Amino acid sequence: MKSSLRYGTLLLLLLFGACDKWQVKPDLITMQIADHQEDCMGVFQQRCLLVKIDEETNWGYFYSGIDGFTYEEGYEYRLIVRREPVKNPPQDASSIRYILVNIVEKRKI
Repeated sequence: MKSSLRYGTLLLLLLFGACDKWQVKPDLITMQIADHQEDCMGVFQQRCLLVKIDEETNWGYFYSGIDGFTYEEGYEYRLIVRREPVKNPPQDASSIRYILVNIVEKRKI
């Protein structure tokens, strides 16, 4: 009885230890970028891109940058972006890195 209890406890610990719901696995997302930025408040007052990720219908603030992407005001973009975790990010920085894979569309508004 004691050994089955020990094995059961060990199994539960292994299962819970393997599950990290906060961990982001590298993946590709589609990102739509609005033709203008807005003032927003992160760690400090800044200008944020307005984005829709995948099939979202509402615009949201995007506080991070996208490696390899240069934004131009007046254009709306559709991008393919790789999202990957950052190991040991600074305390006030994002734990996710965004890297441009492809500009699918750049449209003058």
